[in-house]
Amino acid sequence: MVAKPIGQILKEMGIVSEFDIQETLREQKAKDGALMGQLFLQRGLVSEADVSKALARQHNLEFFDDLDRAEIPPEVVDILDANTVETFMVMPVEWDGTTLTVCIAGPDNLSVLDDLRFTLPKIPNFKAKVAGEESIKRAIQKYYQQKGSSMDDLFGGIGAEAIGKERASLDGSEVDVNAGPVVKLLDMILKQAIRDRGSDIHLEPFEHEFKVRYRVDGVLYEMMPPPIQLARAVISRVKVMANLDIAETRLPQDGRIELNIGGNPVDLRVSTLPTMFGESVVMRILDRQNLALDLEKLGFRPDELKAFRLLCEKPNGIILVTGPTGSGKTTTLYSALHEANTIDVKIITTEDPVEYDLEGIVQVQINDEIGVTFSACLRSILRQDPDKILVGEIRDLDTAQIAVESALTGHIVFSTLHTNDAPSAITRMVDLGLEPFLLTATVEGIVAQRLVRRICLNCKEPYEPSDQELYELDLRRSDVEGKQFYYGKGCKKCNNTGYKGRVALFEMMIMNDRLRGMIMNHASTAEIRNVAKEDGMRTLRDGGLLMIYDGHTTIEEVVKETIGAG
Repeated sequence: MVAKPIGQILKEMGIVSEFDIQETLREQKAKDGALMGQLFLQRGLVSEADVSKALARQHNLEFFDDLDRAEIPPEVVDILDANTVETFMVMPVEWDGTTLTVCIAGPDNLSVLDDLRFTLPKIPNFKAKVAGEESIKRAIQKYYQQKGSSMDDLFGGIGAEAIGKERASLDGSEVDVNAGPVVKLLDMILKQAIRDRGSDIHLEPFEHEFKVRYRVDGVLYEMMPPPIQLARAVISRVKVMANLDIAETRLPQDGRIELNIGGNPVDLRVSTLPTMFGESVVMRILDRQNLALDLEKLGFRPDELKAFRLLCEKPNGIILVTGPTGSGKTTTLYSALHEANTIDVKIITTEDPVEYDLEGIVQVQINDEIGVTFSACLRSILRQDPDKILVGEIRDLDTAQIAVESALTGHIVFSTLHTNDAPSAITRMVDLGLEPFLLTATVEGIVAQRLVRRICLNCKEPYEPSDQELYELDLRRSDVEGKQFYYGKGCKKCNNTGYKGRVALFEMMIMNDRLRGMIMNHASTAEIRNVAKEDGMRTLRDGGLLMIYDGHTTIEEVVKETIGAG
């Protein structure tokens, strides 16, 4: 059966008119397929509850209309703990002894029932009703606000007996990956890291300690260490969820986990590494909800954004983005491809690994073990009639030569390099063995970037920098006359760090005849940098100073991220 359009359902409910539907359809077409329900909301024609009701009716699900007024019995509330309801964004409302009915935020979240069945195998059946997301949040706050779990509460609730059983299990040959303490601990670790907008979770077993750390805005923070007895079971559970070989502990493994956390789809890229005291696991959090592929939100200044868009619109050539690991290169390239992804443009990427699924773009996963290398893929891609090509990284001469060949045959090629700044990319390509005349014929622009933490807007305050701080930026008092400096004093919203979120600094070297002549004459990196600056290139340090003066970041962040860069 074909589901009835949501606009038609809302019309039958007497909420919108045919005129409203046609106007919104025109807007949807202009916005390239935005969701009708969201567009109705943005236009103020419906409420969130109206959309939820319509979606429930569209999928033949029951809508729980009075969640805010309902009195849910304590025995129903106690079936799920605070950690579970917050992680999966569900609210238990009915229990008949065999089936637990939970409210979910929308039909798209139905997969959460499978996650609940896996997490809570003792409950025979789950049934879903739809409720508004905000009403679910209010119900969780109402019934679970005193039951929020922390590491202390969790381990206090486990008790010595459960830990003892876990120890016995670990001493034996089998590990119970579905044991209550293991499930609760891993759920809590994931929820806290995602709530704090973490990018990576580190599970590290040592001789006398099991460390859990997660990276937020580029900085690692440590959670309260869980009991060492749970280390092997927690790591084994991660491996099971990632479809890895649980019996293989001597070799590194890589896998992927797809989850729903708080009703949002989250991918975890899992990497295991054998160490002296067990396997170390790192999970890269790929939160699609927080993925904003918008060039205007990355940190480009207006003149930089205009120049970068002109680069991306060129019919052929190579555009390189350089910087260390974790500097946001992939996000910048994804944003460029997202903007270029129209019906008349064929885009193919080769990545190791593919981090996010980009709709409408053909993405190829590199697998060196079976010969699916960047260079091998590029040869095949050229026979796939692409307009734009993304090469995840230029690692060797073979890949560089085929990227050049692609550019010379009328394609625009995006790729990355690991260099400190934009001029160094030229030297790096020559060091790989590429002839200078090929570089001058194909490279159109090089963008170097770094990520600096943003000052938390909630606790941002002006202050007077010390002479030492100015010295680190090669500035004198007279240079900053009339300039205002800010820092974050720390608050609850930023976990007392003074920072929340990150923004990119860019250094953009656009190729011109003068630079091409210098490359042909084998000029040094320093000489190329000086000429590029004379021709208007803003260095990473200069871009950082502008970010400081605009009140977006601090002296400390800019100094840390631009040491050794231009």
